[in-house]
Amino acid sequence: MYYIGYDLGSSSIKAALVNAASGKVLGLAQYPDKEMEIMSSRAGWAEQDPNLWWEYLGILTQKLIKDTGVSKVRIKGVGIAYQMHGLVLVDKDFEVLRPSIIWCDSRAAVIGNKVFQDLGEEKCMTHLLNSPGNFTLSKLKWVKDNEPSLYEKVHKFLLPGDFIALKLTGEATTTISGLSEGIMWDFKTNTPANWLFDYMGIDTGLIPNMVPTFSVQGSVTKSAAKLTGLPSGIPVLYRAGDQPNNALSLNVLRPGEIAATGGTSGVVYAVTDNKSTQESLRINNFAHVNYTKEQSIIGKLLNINGAGIQYSWMKEHVLKGENYEQMNAMAANVPIGSDGLRVIPFGNGVERMMNNSNDGASIFNLNFNKHHSEHLFRAALEGIAFSFVYGVNIMKGDGVKVSNIRAGNDNLFRSGIFATTLATLIDSEIDILDTTGAIGAARAAGVSMGDFKSLEDVFSDNEKVCTYGPVKDKGPYTEAFQLWEQDLRRRYLSNL
Repeated sequence: MYYIGYDLGSSSIKAALVNAASGKVLGLAQYPDKEMEIMSSRAGWAEQDPNLWWEYLGILTQKLIKDTGVSKVRIKGVGIAYQMHGLVLVDKDFEVLRPSIIWCDSRAAVIGNKVFQDLGEEKCMTHLLNSPGNFTLSKLKWVKDNEPSLYEKVHKFLLPGDFIALKLTGEATTTISGLSEGIMWDFKTNTPANWLFDYMGIDTGLIPNMVPTFSVQGSVTKSAAKLTGLPSGIPVLYRAGDQPNNALSLNVLRPGEIAATGGTSGVVYAVTDNKSTQESLRINNFAHVNYTKEQSIIGKLLNINGAGIQYSWMKEHVLKGENYEQMNAMAANVPIGSDGLRVIPFGNGVERMMNNSNDGASIFNLNFNKHHSEHLFRAALEGIAFSFVYGVNIMKGDGVKVSNIRAGNDNLFRSGIFATTLATLIDSEIDILDTTGAIGAARAAGVSMGDFKSLEDVFSDNEKVCTYGPVKDKGPYTEAFQLWEQDLRRRYLSNL
């Protein structure tokens, strides 16, 4: 028997089939091959058609079943991971009312910031552990204010994963973790933040029914079975946003453990049992997948927009090729500190950990007689690693105690320079594991059905690719980071 896991991203949807008894992966698939369209009719807007997600999920599921040769009747449950912070609105017939306002849409930032000012930092930090910011509830308030006739038709609001669950089961539901990612959960009272809904003039009746993250969340309907090829009647068993799910997939479940992602943007997701924060404007705090009202396990998320996109930019415009391995090899010929060349990678929009500044990337001390392309590559890798270190230091100041870091085998963590620099400066080993969000969602479904003794049990057999550890001689790394931090403070002096 098998479980199927989905990971709904903004560029594509991924799916995985795993063995129900062992958790081993049978097959992986992705659709579409080209990135899904993001509609942006105005600057700062980003929307996608939820019905297109559903159509693509059906194509993807049938493709995965066909490619693996598995009889559909051997699939016994579904797990869902999804892009966070999006807003999907449906009417009483569960028809989509407008395109989804997705995670990277910034139109509601002004609304969230005003709410934070009006209600006060202390109230928001002690109850929400966040500023309402540009998250889901603020986006719903934007619709209420700007599309009132459409808002009147809203029966339920959904996160992207809630929408997929609705299409599979015919039931509108959400989770505590989901409400927290939309900044709608009161951690102090362990209830939805009804007072925040009241302030925004939004009816709490629009909140879907809450279900546990690991539970039977509904059964696949006959119409959903027809579109996807799944057997009707099997349960949806798990649902979580992509970053909490990524941490779960890496077996990051206990306080002190950190999940890191080094893609286009960089993410540091630290698990803690501390429900206090002084950094609600620079760090987001969400209910982790194993959060309960009795045991408050929090995921602290710090995002770095300008991360791998900088290295990709250099590949395209400096190397003018498609080979990261070649760049890594060239960078390895340059000593620690890149012979004085330093790069700040923040050139991909506003940086939340820099108080939402948008001052672009910077290159310092470029010497035309000494520095060559390999220096740029090393300085880029070091600059991204230094950004991660700077972010982790913010988290440490907010109560995070680091015991271990785990990461997927993505582009940045394939670079020994990047990973060793990070491990040395944080003074922690970094385990690189071969897994994906879709695999994690599928395995999590098995936890709900009792096929595994615990979360730790199902994810303990993740294939370890390698481990990076701190080097003994930390001096050159520390000196390079300190010089980089001095440049950072000069460049962003008004924001720090």
